[in-house]
Amino acid sequence: MANIYDTANGLEREIRELPEFKELEAAFADLKENEQAYQAFKEFQTFQQELQEKQMRGEDFSDEDAQNAQALATRVQSEELINALMNKEQAFSMIVNDLNRIIMTPIRDLYQS
Repeated sequence: MANIYDTANGLEREIRELPEFKELEAAFADLKENEQAYQAFKEFQTFQQELQEKQMRGEDFSDEDAQNAQALATRVQSEELINALMNKEQAFSMIVNDLNRIIMTPIRDLYQS
């Protein structure tokens, strides 16, 4: 019987070789080369994390949060490199979702029987 952690580590190595991951990696490298776009991306990430933490604490979003979110979203959407990265991330996420669906099949089958 195979060690499941060896299997998982092998899958991790295979994921790094996928064309979709390589494209995501290249898009991120391109983004990092553009200081303005990378700064906007980092600000957007930080703000998203702050909102998630607020949500986890059960806090409501303020009008200021909504205004900041709108301003950051507009700024991020205007950056071509960020849009390219998000497109590559979406393509890669489809693979991760498929893998998750496959991995969770035994649990789904268990509860459906």
